[in-house]
This record gives sequence, C-alpha cells and structure tokens, in this order.
Amino acid sequence: MNSNTVTPVVLVPQSVLDELIQEVKAVKEICMNRFQENKTGEEWLSSEEVKSILGVSAKTWQKYRNEKRIPFSQFGRKIYVKKADLDAFMEKHKIKGRND
Repeated sequence: MNSNTVTPVVLVPQSVLDELIQEVKAVKEICMNRFQENKTGEEWLSSEEVKSILGVSAKTWQKYRNEKRIPFSQFGRKIYVKKADLDAFMEKHKIKGRND
C-alpha cells in the first residue's frame, strides 16, 4: 500500500455488524451446500420442489409415486427425488418440436 493512501474507517452499530455477520454465514452455508451437491452430482429435491417443477397436484404426485414413474427415497413421511432422476423423467417425456 502507498504510504500516502488514507484508509477510511467506518463506524457501524454492533447490532448491524452482528446481523451482517449472520447473513454472511448463512450465504456461506448455502454456497457450501450447493458445492457439496454439485461435488457428488446428486442433488436431492423435496416433494414440494418436485410438485412445483412438474406443476402437478399432491394427488398427481402421489399417483406418479404409486406407479413408480420416478424413483424416490422416503424417510418417514419425507420424500426426496434425485434431480438427475427428475431430469431423466422430463427428458423421457419431452415432445420434440418440428425443428428437432
């Protein structure tokens, strides 16, 4: 650093600093989780996320599971689907356009 450079000092209330630190930690955790998911190549989606992506009702999603259209894992009442399996399902049911 140049000896003639002035470094500004900013004063902020402790509560603002604490809140900022918490937000940075939350963002860091989200990033680390995304990194881990991408590292393993296996992101898991909840039932709510799957229903939203497919645009189906809870009843239709239940029917898809009963018919074993999409592989899923269940732990107690929680149901999860690998993103890769959902992508494969979507690709399998893709209707090609005239130019495809």
